[in-house]
Amino acid sequence: MTFGSFVAEHFEPGILPTLKYATQKSYRFLLRKHLLPRFRDCRLCDIRRAEIQQYLVDKLKHGFAWETTNHLRNLLSRIFSTAVSWNYLSDHPVRGVKMPERTLKRPHRYLTIEQVRRLIVVSDGLVRTIVLLAAMTGLRIGEILALRWGRINFVAATLRVEETCCEGHFGTPKTKASRREVPLSPTVVQALLARRSRCADVSPEALVFATGQGTPLASDNLRKRDLRPACARAGLPFINWHALRHTHGTLLHELGTPLKVAQAQLGHSHMSTTLEVYTHASASAQRQTVDQLENQLFPNVPKLTAEEEIPGERIQ
Repeated sequence: MTFGSFVAEHFEPGILPTLKYATQKSYRFLLRKHLLPRFRDCRLCDIRRAEIQQYLVDKLKHGFAWETTNHLRNLLSRIFSTAVSWNYLSDHPVRGVKMPERTLKRPHRYLTIEQVRRLIVVSDGLVRTIVLLAAMTGLRIGEILALRWGRINFVAATLRVEETCCEGHFGTPKTKASRREVPLSPTVVQALLARRSRCADVSPEALVFATGQGTPLASDNLRKRDLRPACARAGLPFINWHALRHTHGTLLHELGTPLKVAQAQLGHSHMSTTLEVYTHASASAQRQTVDQLENQLFPNVPKLTAEEEIPGERIQ
């Protein structure tokens, strides 16, 4: 059986439907654009580890992002795992294939407290509430767009994350840890109450953020139509919705929030994700730390300005 036949006859109809919508969409693109053009006519039993290893290395040499190349490896591994478990193969050719050392990637964007304030001030209506909710809770945009009125407890000032939405398709949260209860600040509660007062349908199953017909909003449309112009009005670099999640994680870190609490707030399965991916050291936080260390080590030393001289040299 060829790789293309196995994918078309078994993997796509048998495995893809069991995955989350966003994963299905990503896998279909990678298959159509990359894997099928290369391996479609190869017999499953003829595809070797060395061939797959070289394929991935060549992708990186041609400028593919490390993350994209790793997604290709993971998809190949899932396809061949299925072939082995369904007795179409005896050996798993992706097992033992290594990814090169991860290259440096563009840093994740996040906002400072002052930048968040400016963005909220210049945002309008519905998007202002979404920006406020994202920055203050760290919810993913899909979790926000799937939020229903019945999952908000205005008395206890909490909301429950039980669903996510991607391009109008509802599904379960990303991981088991993503199902969580999140506390709401008074400002967010007031914004949500104001939002509810303007909604025609506030039944428990109604979406908090929806079109006039009650259907889910599209995150890409909101980003292009509302978030980008708001960033321009606030004098900020253009960001995506996920940058607000990174902002929340970084601000929690700067406040000295225990890592376990931040992990629960962001809904991460692993504490390492919270620490390594969603917390960033801002320049102001680094400066504050250095100043605090200076005060502890040299409490009696007068502080010099940039114009004052240190004996023998000048401060640049």
